[in-house]
Amino acid sequence: MTAKVNGMPDTNKSVDTLISVEGLIKSYYQRFNSLTQELKQYKEMLQGALDNDPEYHQQDQEAKKLTKLRTIAKQKVLNLASNSELDTKIKDHQSQLKELRVGLSDYLTQYMSLSGSNQIETPEG
Repeated sequence: MTAKVNGMPDTNKSVDTLISVEGLIKSYYQRFNSLTQELKQYKEMLQGALDNDPEYHQQDQEAKKLTKLRTIAKQKVLNLASNSELDTKIKDHQSQLKELRVGLSDYLTQYMSLSGSNQIETPEG
């Protein structure tokens, strides 16, 4: 709530707050970009070390082969009619859950702004 002087809202406080928040946003944005670049460099350095290690390279190649074989075996099992139906049901439920999660988040945000409360009692209490 803003104070009123001669019937006019005190905008100085709002402007100061806005400027302060804008400064924080810019500061966080710069730090975020800086950390992102550092993280990228560290990951590249580590990946280079892994790529140059003969033991890791050999194990990585073997793991890729096993992953390929596992994928082929999984596809054989999923191609059976009963398993294919289960796989479809799982994907459908996951999709529905995702949609419900997004909708629930939107409604909770709306509820919070309308009620001023960040708590709501579920049907289970």
